[in-house]
Amino acid sequence: SRGGGGGAAHAGIEAALACARLGLRTLCFTINLDAVGNMPCNPAIGGTGKGHLVRELDALGGEMGKAADLACIQYRVLNRGKGPAVHSLRAQADRREYQKIMKHTLESQENLWVKQGEVTALLTEEGRVTGVQTDTGAVYRAQAVVICSGTYLGGKTILGSVAKWSGPDGMFGANQLTESLRQAGLTLRRFKTGTPPRVNARSIDFSQLECQVGDEDAMPFSFETEKPAPNRVCCHITYTNEKTHEIIRANLDRSPLFSGAIEGTGPRYCPSIEDKVVKFPEKERHQVFVEPEGLYTNEMYLGGMSSSLPEDVQFAMYRTVPGLEHVKIVRNAYAIEYDCINPRQLDASLEFKRIKGLFSGGQFNGSSGYEEAAVQGFIAGVNAARKLQGKEAVILDRSQAYIGVLIDDLVTKENHEPYRMMTSRAEYRLLLRQDNADLRLRKIGYEIGLVSEEQYRYVLWKEEAIDAEIRRLERATVGAGEAVQEFLAAHQSTLLKSGITLAELIKRPELDYW
Repeated sequence: SRGGGGGAAHAGIEAALACARLGLRTLCFTINLDAVGNMPCNPAIGGTGKGHLVRELDALGGEMGKAADLACIQYRVLNRGKGPAVHSLRAQADRREYQKIMKHTLESQENLWVKQGEVTALLTEEGRVTGVQTDTGAVYRAQAVVICSGTYLGGKTILGSVAKWSGPDGMFGANQLTESLRQAGLTLRRFKTGTPPRVNARSIDFSQLECQVGDEDAMPFSFETEKPAPNRVCCHITYTNEKTHEIIRANLDRSPLFSGAIEGTGPRYCPSIEDKVVKFPEKERHQVFVEPEGLYTNEMYLGGMSSSLPEDVQFAMYRTVPGLEHVKIVRNAYAIEYDCINPRQLDASLEFKRIKGLFSGGQFNGSSGYEEAAVQGFIAGVNAARKLQGKEAVILDRSQAYIGVLIDDLVTKENHEPYRMMTSRAEYRLLLRQDNADLRLRKIGYEIGLVSEEQYRYVLWKEEAIDAEIRRLERATVGAGEAVQEFLAAHQSTLLKSGITLAELIKRPELDYW
């Protein structure tokens, strides 16, 4: 094997597909084939900042956006009340459908083989990777290896006083590779994340919940998706209250988060409910997002209610929330600790400085989120392939893409918690909109070799069409006629005193191109 990808979650999928599509014989190991493309937290793709990443990934030739469109059951654009720079697409996905699509994509890809197995040792010689070894003792030689271990590496799930060495969703963890990585000279640390509970939809009183309908005019994630999927579900919102908070405060001594049983550092931007109650005592309520796991299941996800509190406390506190008075838990919330690296050990190409040919992506790099993982896996896979082909690494600048911001922040700044992408992190965010990702990045995807000539020619045509329309708007004028003045008055816009170009007119914030 010339290239090896580790893990088949969101980072591993993109790394393996990129390597294989660029012509390398690629083997992708995963601890459980049934967990390919799994979404152990919310089955949703996109959101604030994250939607930008998915659109950029698609523009470069990645896979996540295509699968998200195929599995989508509701589209919503977040931040519509703000400027277009922060508009972010979010797709609620059918969790199992997404997995099925991604697994079949991997299985069908030329040059790529997927194998169930646990990698237990990294093999190196004189500062260069030479392959991996599995728990069966089998050795697989490789000229490049990409580690995408997610939350499985040294995984430990914690629910009250019950701790288990485990990956997410009760899967086996990867508990032997850590020592091999340390022996190879890597510095590791412990991070943690939380997973909210799943409850049975039949036990929810939806009449007490606020309905969130999907957007009919949302664009799909992939530039190749001709028509977005119809919205087939309604998501809901409810709120915690003082009774909920009282139960939490009364049981903080039983919380692993505050007793010291949890050692790892958690994400500041996605705290557990007990964390929120302690850190924001002045808040009378917190949002709870009640969202479906898919079309053919009664499991509902309670977003905003991640916790590591004991089961009896979870049972009591959920039942104080309006609409959840008789709720039945089907999967308890839990915290999970895992081993990851300080990403400052990486170059901007996501190759380790000390071990040539070793790349990494995703939560192993100290980030959080499916989307952050996917774009890192893609860049790591692309650069692993290019290294073996004798080509220069692909490194995106902060001014080019959110992906560039994400990777630059990881490899140059000291991050003491799981890194989450947000629009506020991008100083060029007014230019890095999700709607122009193809204009910014399609050419790079074409030059890499993961965007077809037909796709690239379409973007060239689009650029020419936009330039031609801008020139037309700059030449076309409208006078201060009665119909124009009536139109402006209807839109509460200042009336004209003389003629004006359309280009000037649409600069007014109350007017737009449409």
